[in-house]
Amino acid sequence: MPHHSIDPTDLPNAIDRALDGRSILVLPRTREGAIAEVDSHTFAGEHPPALILRTSGSTGAPKAVALSAKALTTSARATERFLSGPGVWYLTLPVNHIAGFQVEFRAHLAGRAPIRTTSARFTAATFTADVEQLLDWARDSAGPSYTSLVPTQLHRVLDDPRATRAAAGIDAILLGGSAVPPALLDRAEEAGLRIVRTYGMSETAGGCVYDGVPFDGVDVTITEAGTIDLRGDVVADSYVEFTDDGLIRPVASSDLTVEDGVRTMHTSDLGRLDVGVLSVLGRADDIIVSGGTNVSPHALETELLRSWQNHAIAEVLVTSVPDDEWGQRVVALVRLAAEAAESVAEAAGLPRDPRSRARHLNAFATRSQGQFLPHLVFVVPEIPLRSIGKPDRRAAAVLAANEAAELSNTVDDDPSVL
Repeated sequence: MPHHSIDPTDLPNAIDRALDGRSILVLPRTREGAIAEVDSHTFAGEHPPALILRTSGSTGAPKAVALSAKALTTSARATERFLSGPGVWYLTLPVNHIAGFQVEFRAHLAGRAPIRTTSARFTAATFTADVEQLLDWARDSAGPSYTSLVPTQLHRVLDDPRATRAAAGIDAILLGGSAVPPALLDRAEEAGLRIVRTYGMSETAGGCVYDGVPFDGVDVTITEAGTIDLRGDVVADSYVEFTDDGLIRPVASSDLTVEDGVRTMHTSDLGRLDVGVLSVLGRADDIIVSGGTNVSPHALETELLRSWQNHAIAEVLVTSVPDDEWGQRVVALVRLAAEAAESVAEAAGLPRDPRSRARHLNAFATRSQGQFLPHLVFVVPEIPLRSIGKPDRRAAAVLAANEAAELSNTVDDDPSVL
């Protein structure tokens, strides 16, 4: 079978061919690309995968991941068991990422193609119209309705009353792709939305831990370094590379290992297990070292938003800028709440100067120690994100550095913002 692109209408048949081992589906590098289908004989390994996709590249160059039919099916069936069985799905995420493809895959196993958004950009208006159709389908089939969102999309839904009412009619909304602020979950619960927090990655066929609880057959352990290891049938076979002679070859990696036939994904995510429930604490490689002290951006963002959400702040992303004395100084990028244009926020007491703004907001962050609080707070129209909705921390660091360079070099010795 030659390499060719798959039309969305033929995707169900292509999925069946891949599950049967007759071909391999290759997801595109970008959301604008098309899914490709290649002959399974191009795989220069023992067992051809059903799907190849690329990681988001949030911690380095994207890697190509090979997922077996068993991994995909195990994940999809586990999702059905965790929720309310097979249902109708609404696809809002790009299909070049595992979260988007899994919506297509789960819908296929349930026997009905998903409703696919026709909007190039996620908006509350298109979400509302699409969900109305989703709920009509669910009533016709007498089955549950599902969708999968990232936190930025949920923010936009909750900022719009009509979209919020529509979302409240969905039986379950999977929410993942990046850390979920507790304040966002509180807003969703108050609005009557049924949110399921997911944790997983390309190498685990998508989410494999829902609301902190691993799927049946998924083993979660915390290493001595505090990072999360994931084992089970949902884990990828290997990373792969595309060679110049047209073959697909497995690539050995210490991140993906096999022992006694059991595959393990060694993540860079920090975690904690409490009576079998997993809490994800951020990435080990995101740690900011300031004055010799390790600062977890994820943990600090959670604490800051808990305090700042009542002071015109909707989203927080913590990063750092170089500093001669401290090595790195903690700074924050914030997006104002929808109803708070900067002039309104200023009138409500939020200063315009980034240093003064930091002092003002830090006064409310009573649960955090002073030396870990942001030295500068920059207001941005949107938090930098990658295509699937994950925070783009490298872009955030560049943005913060550029903003800091425009400030005066006045030394601020106030210890509350060191």
